[in-house]
Amino acid sequence: MTNLLNVYCDESCHLENDDSNVMVLGAIGCVEDEKTEAFQRLRDIKKKHGLNPVWETKWTKISNTKLDYFIDLVDYFFDNDSLQFRVLIIPDKAQLQHDRFNQSHDEFYYKMYFTMLTGILDPQARNNVYLDIKDTCGGQKVQRLKEVLRNKYYDYSEERIINRIQIVKSHEIELLQLADLLLGAVAYANRELTTSNAKLAVIERIRERSGYSLMKKTYLTEKKFNIFKWSAQD
Repeated sequence: MTNLLNVYCDESCHLENDDSNVMVLGAIGCVEDEKTEAFQRLRDIKKKHGLNPVWETKWTKISNTKLDYFIDLVDYFFDNDSLQFRVLIIPDKAQLQHDRFNQSHDEFYYKMYFTMLTGILDPQARNNVYLDIKDTCGGQKVQRLKEVLRNKYYDYSEERIINRIQIVKSHEIELLQLADLLLGAVAYANRELTTSNAKLAVIERIRERSGYSLMKKTYLTEKKFNIFKWSAQD
């Protein structure tokens, strides 16, 4: 196999007890041959809008003064055929029944991460998975996820399909920052928040370009902007 797919993963509201009932996990996929050009183009968009090329793009930084920049990012994603996005939504964490299924919230988190990733990994390629995990147990989580994914794909040689799973720093990875933006939009829409007109404008642009409401699941065959909305029967 010569194909190599890079998958950049992020998460929002994944803790069991935080200020949101909605939990969202997502990833952007980009083939290795297109990665360098994508990183450079994203930095060029920053410079176009008067931002430092190393400024970290985040959903939480959306404002009226930077709205044109974030709209340009959305358009770049949809105009670039080498990029794809997959997101998994848990609509209401309050409805989870971990005791019934003899699992911790952490174990459930990994099941959901696994489900999200299997919708974007390419079994005909080698896959590098990059995670933006923000807690001190990141190394243990990477090892556990690696084991589960390799078992799923019968990848016992450990490099045939799952080539690498690695924790990275989001401020260094342009495509991880873009994943944060798209993920943040889906989370905001599903939380039905309306506190920021600028964020609502970004969401509306994503809806226009994708053709989806961001509130419902898409067909499994959707490649560009794939949405999976989890429910208990899944």
